[in-house]
Amino acid sequence: MKWLNLSLLSLTILFSACVTSSPPNVVTVTPEPQPETNLIPSSMVTAAYEKLTFSANPALEARDKDSSARSWPIITPEAINTRAIEAQRIRGMIGHSDLEGDDQAILTRLLNSYIQADALDSSRIPFTGDSGFHTSPIHAAMQVRVKNSDDAWAWIDRLNDLPRYFSEHTVNMQRGVSTGWTAFADPLATTTEQVLEQAQKEIADSILYSPFTSLPDSISDEESMDLKAAGSRAVFRAIQAYKDMHKFLSEEYAPNARSRPGIASLQGGREAYAIAVEHHTAGAGYSVEEIHQLGLQEVARIRSDMNEIIRETGFDGSFDEFVSFLRTDSQFYAESAEDLIQIASAISKRLDAILPRYFNVLPRLPYGVEAVPMSIAPGYTTGRYLLGDAKLGRAGTYWVNTYALDQRPLYQLPALSAHEAVPGHHLQIALAQEMENRPHYRTNYYATAFGEGWGLYAERIAGEAGIYTTPYERFGALSYEMWRACRLVADTGLHHYDWSRDRAEQCFKENTALAPHNIKTEVTRYIGWPGQATAYKIGELKIRELRNRAETAFGDDFDIREFHDVLLGAGSLPMDRLEMRIDDWISKDM
Repeated sequence: MKWLNLSLLSLTILFSACVTSSPPNVVTVTPEPQPETNLIPSSMVTAAYEKLTFSANPALEARDKDSSARSWPIITPEAINTRAIEAQRIRGMIGHSDLEGDDQAILTRLLNSYIQADALDSSRIPFTGDSGFHTSPIHAAMQVRVKNSDDAWAWIDRLNDLPRYFSEHTVNMQRGVSTGWTAFADPLATTTEQVLEQAQKEIADSILYSPFTSLPDSISDEESMDLKAAGSRAVFRAIQAYKDMHKFLSEEYAPNARSRPGIASLQGGREAYAIAVEHHTAGAGYSVEEIHQLGLQEVARIRSDMNEIIRETGFDGSFDEFVSFLRTDSQFYAESAEDLIQIASAISKRLDAILPRYFNVLPRLPYGVEAVPMSIAPGYTTGRYLLGDAKLGRAGTYWVNTYALDQRPLYQLPALSAHEAVPGHHLQIALAQEMENRPHYRTNYYATAFGEGWGLYAERIAGEAGIYTTPYERFGALSYEMWRACRLVADTGLHHYDWSRDRAEQCFKENTALAPHNIKTEVTRYIGWPGQATAYKIGELKIRELRNRAETAFGDDFDIREFHDVLLGAGSLPMDRLEMRIDDWISKDM
């Protein structure tokens, strides 16, 4: 899964709690250009949108000006409403502008996210159990690059702004308590634990202080001492903000956690969930009920393939006994965190080597393999991709979770690496970032179904290329595919059919080799992030459908490298726009 910079108030997190007291009246139809002679220039619409994003995301504005952010987003209801009103105004401009095609469709979707965030009042639950407002400072600290004293003072200002940022989140969550829109116990427990982890840190040991441990030599010794002293005071205030937040979550918020894991039982919950699903599946065109049935069909198909591999291994026992063997035999687990990272790095190098067979165009930006920081690892997902930035001199990063090694099977590591690194997220995202003569919103747009669907499809490419060298690794890849199929069943079950947590976990327990800890962590994420988990399989199935369409059309002349270049050549796209792009390519080359 790709990590979108939560310190920038990523629009994906705005759907962490898609609930409202009544069905929101949100228009999501892409407007058609009006037949006018004096159309608004696209540059004017783009400039208005960028101004809106800068008002929401101080770090984005700082990056645009090649400076360092000095504050966190303002997330009061008034500020969110103001941004929604401005988004409506800009959306109205689109139909009277010369924006066309993908630009028009993507910008409309981005603006709708601001409008929906206000209509759904999603700021009332600002965490998913996997991430949220409380992890934003951690990620930001990891990305800070102090090149001079101004960068250091900017980070100090940002730390000093943290109590205000947390306080606004507290007020939003208090509003959630008063209106009945609160998190379920499981995402809340994980979040509370992560907050406590930071609250208990000594100043010098806090990751928030890390930018002051390696100040550049260009800063004098005297100023370095001043910066470290001011930094210590700012980190102290930030730690106190974490302490205050832990007290609030534990004493005031937790007693009011909602009684059911999904939002189906809440007034307007099903309607809000449908909006979240459409947002994440990005124009794929499926209803919630259709997604649930598709999930059941995929589970049956993949289970048949898994049974075939079990027979291939000669294992004498049932499916459950085979999975128990995989979960308990020491040959399938690394002995240390260092070993796990080393193995993941070796797999990534093998994946690098297959890329020329499948792509003509490759990204220039490199990536590295690192362990998930232990400060967030216990409740964190198995792996994740962190954005790189050539402008800032930062490579992409493939994070591997080394916490609880007995829950990190090696037979699933090749599929995970293909998804998060190459040919998955790093390759797709870096290519999008490197597109030339495109506005910022195009190079950084992320349609969940496109990005996560590509990540899952990348696992399939790895299988075609022979990366899975044993039946166990092929079973692990199928187990990962089954994981995504079960997501369709579990996510819709939780948030549309009002399932219990145990029932949502059942598909994973009965059909995958996922470790129990991973199942718990993942279902917690689905509970806290309605709709997001449906995007993976939906996107992958659409990509496979388009590839089959192209293979049928071109026959022996089909070129997999050209197909992939066309698929990725316009960056991330809504799925309906992607289908149009592939169909146009086929028709032009026939």
